[in-house]
Amino acid sequence: MIELEGVPELIDPVMVAAFEGWNDAGDAASTAVAHLDKEWKGEVFAALDAEDYYDFQVNRPTVWLDGGVRKITWPTTRLSVVRVGGEKPRDLVLVRGIEPSMRWRSFCNELLGFAHELGVELVVILGALLGDTPHTRPVPVSGVTSDPDLARTMDLEETKYEGPTGIVGILQEACTHAGVPAVSLWAAVPHYVSQPPNPKATLALLNRLEDLIDLRIPLGELPEDARAWQLGVDQLAAEDSEVAEYVQTLEEARDTAELPEASGEAIAREFERYLRRRDGGGPAGPAPGGHATADGSDSSSYLRDNPGGRPKPPKPPRPETGTEDEDSPED
Repeated sequence: MIELEGVPELIDPVMVAAFEGWNDAGDAASTAVAHLDKEWKGEVFAALDAEDYYDFQVNRPTVWLDGGVRKITWPTTRLSVVRVGGEKPRDLVLVRGIEPSMRWRSFCNELLGFAHELGVELVVILGALLGDTPHTRPVPVSGVTSDPDLARTMDLEETKYEGPTGIVGILQEACTHAGVPAVSLWAAVPHYVSQPPNPKATLALLNRLEDLIDLRIPLGELPEDARAWQLGVDQLAAEDSEVAEYVQTLEEARDTAELPEASGEAIAREFERYLRRRDGGGPAGPAPGGHATADGSDSSSYLRDNPGGRPKPPKPPRPETGTEDEDSPED
């Protein structure tokens, strides 16, 4: 039995979740939820028991000093709530944590218990994958669901993926079986510049989330960070002729594949987004910045492997999008 204390009655709540690890290339998804929590000053109201779901030899606790007193932070998943004001206020329940090491079904059931108690109307799970996509083009973001009715009403893909999965896929299916509408948004991160952070992918996820739930999201410094990120990767790629040639190949393939998509409907959607931002529409009020289509990069990013960082992980299976996969390692 989940008992929630100190949480007011929520208005049209949407749960937005992201998990560090296998489903979070470039930390793009977890950073997106952290951004929402920071911009709207989320208040943590619950944390799952770390003992139940995490292997501490895989996800180590950290020790830190607080005024000379040593304290321990355990890896876990925390829930916070934010209220988005305006003419039509609504609440977001933010779920941010690490992909659990064990008991995934119990983990999902506990999150769904919170969703039920809070009256959550929609669950949106953010993810990021490594793919054969050039850093110079807009970040592809796929919206998928297991619910055919939801796919039709929200203009999403109905997932056809088969194969190994992560906690994003497990939670989405748990929502489906529990009768809770659920959507997964996946951003594609260039596999040749996979090290976090990737503000351009984070920005793309937030833009797609904004459209999905019809809320204005304050973007803060993200657009500027995205432009700086892309400029930095441009410079690093220019110093390596093989990488530059490879990026050009990806650009040509991407442009050829997307040429039929430059339809009047797609252009109209982008124009509508521009008008919303120009007019300061939406309940969150005006927010600076543009879209994931903007150029941007951080010169601290790495091409290929991080020479002094983590060892290169094995190649992952395909993501949950039901689309063609890229054979690339995923963080």
